[in-house]
Amino acid sequence: MPLPDTQYDSGVAYSFMVKIDGVQIPLPGRPKPGEFTITRGMTDSKTASTWLKSVGEGDLKGARKTAEVAVLDYTGSPIRRYSFTNVWVKSVKCGGLEAGGTNPLTEEISVCYDEMTAE
Repeated sequence: MPLPDTQYDSGVAYSFMVKIDGVQIPLPGRPKPGEFTITRGMTDSKTASTWLKSVGEGDLKGARKTAEVAVLDYTGSPIRRYSFTNVWVKSVKCGGLEAGGTNPLTEEISVCYDEMTAE
């Protein structure tokens, strides 16, 4: 059950704005290519490694995708969406192999993009 003053529950590091002389600056600078990383529990899915293979084989046109990341509030409702164009996988790493270890095995997928927009 949320606290009575829920308007203050969702303050996080990405939540800010810039104003100069009272004018809000929504996106300082021009869009730049970038990269983000997805870390997930290891499954039998070969989607990311197959995608990486298509990049390695030179099928850059077929390997470029679109992606979206939605930031959710505590109720699961989206509060911000980031859309990425010309997305391609840069690397796929298996993390945490350790003899005697008990941590879950993870897969880390590094993804590059040409352009990002926020809604």
